[in-house]
Amino acid sequence: MLINADTGRVLYSRNADQALPPASMSKMMTELLVVEAVESGKREWNENVRVSRYAANVPGSRIGMNKGEIYTLKQLFDALVVHSANDAAVAIAEYLSGTESKFVELMNVKSREIGLSGKTYFANASGLSSGDLMDFPEAASGADTVMTARDAAALARWLLRSYPEVTEVTRLKVVPIPQKEISLPTTNLMLPGEPHAYKGNDGFKTGFTRQAGYCFTGSAKRGGSRLISVVMGAEDSNKRFTETRKLMDYGFRRQNDFWDALTAILG
Repeated sequence: MLINADTGRVLYSRNADQALPPASMSKMMTELLVVEAVESGKREWNENVRVSRYAANVPGSRIGMNKGEIYTLKQLFDALVVHSANDAAVAIAEYLSGTESKFVELMNVKSREIGLSGKTYFANASGLSSGDLMDFPEAASGADTVMTARDAAALARWLLRSYPEVTEVTRLKVVPIPQKEISLPTTNLMLPGEPHAYKGNDGFKTGFTRQAGYCFTGSAKRGGSRLISVVMGAEDSNKRFTETRKLMDYGFRRQNDFWDALTAILG
């Protein structure tokens, strides 16, 4: 899927309405709920969050937190966005809603509110498969998250248009975690200086599970135009970025052709 983020115009789509596992791209909804909670005044970035047993032990990409440790909400948000940390996602969900299951209810309510289709369903805060969470009675493990590429693009667009300051985090290449004396690297290899660096890229969200394959919702801005692309089910990590590059190149060529034609018409 490829859209113009400013107008919502679809520039390219293929199987864009097929519901597929999005892996950690579903964390975009977790991001949205955190930002809304802070912007509304219900929460503050400097609030302390105590880590539960479930959050500390959830598998996959993670900070490496231990039960009982304390992190600020902002630290967890940055690790969620940049490093796709699953333990941060769970800690955030439990902190905002009490349990992950209650947080999932908010995710799906917000999905309908912003106009995502009925094909998209959020099952947990991290995007992990239900099988990965079966060992945790606290987990929302009753189903699997599915999302269409069209909805992933729409969700990214909503975030970018409603809270453009989120790019201050999505463009980060590392997130320091002083408690652990470590820095977590970005999973977005299209940022400047990364192996698949792409001019204008400043986010947005990667994803991977065995069921989902390699996924990426990307965003890039050039010459005043912002594009959002979605690639799902790629066979390897590199391909999700090379396919994104093809989409972005095509989209920016179309944008340039449009402005060239308009200039010619206007003289």
